[in-house]
Amino acid sequence: MLNRKTMRTSETSPILLQTRQHFEILDGLRGVAAVAVVIFHFMELITPDYHDNFIAHAYFAVDFFFCLSGFVMAYAYDERMQRMGVLSFLKRRLIRLHPLVVIGSVIGLLAFVFDPFSNLYQKFSDQIIPLFVTSCLMIPYPLVKERYFNLFHLNPPTWSLFWEYLSNILYALVLIKISNKILWLLTAIAAFALAFEAHRSTFLGVGFGGDNVMGGGYRMFYSFLAGLLVYRSQWIIKSRLGFVSMSLLLLASFLIPFAKAVNWLVDPLVVIFYLPLLVALGAGATHHLAYQKICRFLGDISYPLYMTHYPFIWIVLSYMEVKKPSTSHLVVVMIVGVILLTLFAYGIMVVLDMPLRKYLTSRLKRQSVQI
Repeated sequence: MLNRKTMRTSETSPILLQTRQHFEILDGLRGVAAVAVVIFHFMELITPDYHDNFIAHAYFAVDFFFCLSGFVMAYAYDERMQRMGVLSFLKRRLIRLHPLVVIGSVIGLLAFVFDPFSNLYQKFSDQIIPLFVTSCLMIPYPLVKERYFNLFHLNPPTWSLFWEYLSNILYALVLIKISNKILWLLTAIAAFALAFEAHRSTFLGVGFGGDNVMGGGYRMFYSFLAGLLVYRSQWIIKSRLGFVSMSLLLLASFLIPFAKAVNWLVDPLVVIFYLPLLVALGAGATHHLAYQKICRFLGDISYPLYMTHYPFIWIVLSYMEVKKPSTSHLVVVMIVGVILLTLFAYGIMVVLDMPLRKYLTSRLKRQSVQI
C-alpha cells in the first residue's frame, strides 16, 4: 500500500506517473459503469420487471460513482485545500461539472418539446421555463408524474449530481477538517442509514424521484464517506488484477439477479463492503499500456455519456407507447442506441464541454493572477 508521505512526494517525482497509471484503471471503470447505466435504462423500458432484467442492479453504478468521487476528492484535494481555499475549490468543481448539467438540460428541453411520438409537453406547457431553469440550477422540481415523478424530468440523472454537489460542499467545509476517528463514526452512521433505507424501500435503486429523494442522500452520504476512508486509511490493495479483471468484478455486481425478498439485505452489503473494495483494488491494480487509451477514453466519456443519454430514453419510451414494437426490435434499438449515444456524448465532450471548461478555467486563472 502507498502511504501519505509517498503520495506527497509523488507530486514532484516519477512515482506520480505510476500512481496515475493505477488510477487510470479507476477512470476506465467509471466509463464501464456509465455504459452499464445506459444499458440499464434501456432495459427498464424493455423489461420493466426487474426480475427479468439481466442488469437490474446497475443502479449500483451511482454508488460506485459516489465512492470513487470520495476517493478521488481526498487524493486530489486533501493536501491542497488549505492553500487553494474553499471558494477556489468550489469554482473548480463548478467548472468541471456544471457545463454538462446545462448542456444536458438543453438537450432534455429539446427532446421534451420536439418528441415526435408524444405531446406530453403540452400538458406542462406553462411549466416549461420552471422545468428548464430548475434543471440548469439543479433545484429539485418533481412534476411529471406520468414519467416516474423524477426530480429533474428534463434530464433525470441530474439527481445524482445534486447530491454530488452537496457532498463537495460538505467536503470543503467539514470533511476536509475531521480526523479519521470522526470519519469512521460518520461512515458507520451512514451505513446504518443506508441499511435502513434498503429495508424501508426493499432495495437501493432510489433517489431519483420526489417520493424517494432522501434515499439518494443516504446513498451519497455512505459511499462518498467510504471513498474518503479508503484513501485516508490507505487501503490501496496492490495486485496483478488489470482493467479487464476489474471490469468483470464491477459488472458482477450489476448482474446480481433481482430478488425482492432478499434485496433489502444484498443491496446494502454490496454498497457497504464490495464497492469500496473495488475502489481499493482498482487503485492498486496493475496498469497495462495496452489498455491505457481505452481507460482514458472511457474515463473521458463517462460523465458526458451519463449526462446526455436520458432525454433520448424518453423518446424511445414515447416510441414504444405509440408503435408497440416487439422485444427483439427493442433489443436492436438498445444496441444501436448505446453505440450512437456514446458517439454523441463524445461529440458533445469535444465540441462543447471541453472548450467551455478550458475557457472557464483560463478565466479563473486570470482572476487568480489579478487577485
